[in-house]
Amino acid sequence: MPSVTWGVVQGKKEKLVNRVIICDYLKGLGIIPDELESVELPSTVEVMKERIEFLQRMGLTIDDINEYPLMLGCSVRKNIIPVLGYLEKIGISRSKLGEFVKSYPQVLHASVVVELQPVIKFLRGLDVEKQDIGYVLLKYPELLGFKLEGTMSTSVAYLVSIGVCPRDIGPMVTQYPYILGMRVGTMIKPLVDYLVSLGLPKKIVARMLEKRPYVLGYDLQETVKPNVDCLISFGIRREALASIVAQYPQILGLPLKAKLSSQQYFFNLKLKIDPERFARVIEKMPQIVSLNQNVIMKPVQFLLERAIPSEDAAMMVVKCPQLLALRVPLMKNSYYFFKSEMGRPLKELVEFPEYFTYSLESRIKPRYEMLKSKGIRSSLNWFLNCSDKRFEERLEGDYIESESLGPSFCMGGKLDLPGCEILSDEEDKSDDEDEVLFRRTVSL
Repeated sequence: MPSVTWGVVQGKKEKLVNRVIICDYLKGLGIIPDELESVELPSTVEVMKERIEFLQRMGLTIDDINEYPLMLGCSVRKNIIPVLGYLEKIGISRSKLGEFVKSYPQVLHASVVVELQPVIKFLRGLDVEKQDIGYVLLKYPELLGFKLEGTMSTSVAYLVSIGVCPRDIGPMVTQYPYILGMRVGTMIKPLVDYLVSLGLPKKIVARMLEKRPYVLGYDLQETVKPNVDCLISFGIRREALASIVAQYPQILGLPLKAKLSSQQYFFNLKLKIDPERFARVIEKMPQIVSLNQNVIMKPVQFLLERAIPSEDAAMMVVKCPQLLALRVPLMKNSYYFFKSEMGRPLKELVEFPEYFTYSLESRIKPRYEMLKSKGIRSSLNWFLNCSDKRFEERLEGDYIESESLGPSFCMGGKLDLPGCEILSDEEDKSDDEDEVLFRRTVSL
């Protein structure tokens, strides 16, 4: 759009002369004007100087201008000020406008009414909170250049079609706005299909993406598939892959080979856990791959200091890897209660290391007192590894039932929870059964 500073109509010769003068001025500043040949420039050096100084006051350098010299074709009053004013209005602070323009200088050409406002309206329609609009755009400025009927709409429609709750699209976009720029056919759908092929039901994939949408940014061929192959090469069973991904989706995007190699060597050297048992540990708690080795040693050292043989300590870790993420002061409190109040032999802790993972104040103490008042003696597993309702039913029963096994996740199927017959019929028949199972998988 021609600037109002052009003033009177100039002749062809005058325009060429003025253009040469302005180009020489730009060269003197270190700006390369080659890309400006087809751009309408102001008639005087003073107006061009005003534009450059305005951009510099925003924090742009000559190098930034050389990255996108076409911004010099934008009038300060007709283009730049209206756009910056609107960006500030929607939540981008004035101090960050310069960085925003550096990231996406094309925004200076945009029409506020025709191009910018419709995108903001679209984001609000996805339930992106008004106060989060600026944050979303700072993370992904290119959103302002997308067409509403293009990639943005199709990516949202596909995510909803696989089971993502429409109300969660807004929070997903806020956390990882890049999903709006991903093509369904080449990026989103192939990744979802691959996760399903590992044994994850689509509804669980949907729940996973709702909480961790950045998983969609993992490159399927370069990162995800090699990481899955890496897990298998370290002894992880194929039927356990779905459970691992459900518990720790970030494992698909880590530099996994290096992490697994380091942890496997550490477990073998320090904890006397061989590669085969290390694989079982990863299957139960895949977060181990990212756990600091100093953190890992603290709970183990605590067990060894309590006269638990190293082989028994290793067995406890294999059976309940969550021990390695516990805080030692909490373990000390639980151990003190176990020895002084309950007076039980260490053998029971070795057989049921999960004891340390339960809250002393809210579960262990109150349940033990109830058992004590009724004169019942049972295993740790029997009175701790059940819901409050189930525990009350056990106390009222005339016999001590057999202990149930832990949960398992079968490839291609749903999470199998032994003892699930205690669930109500309504819960069994719920349409959200997969979601319930997913929540249990993660919590376990």
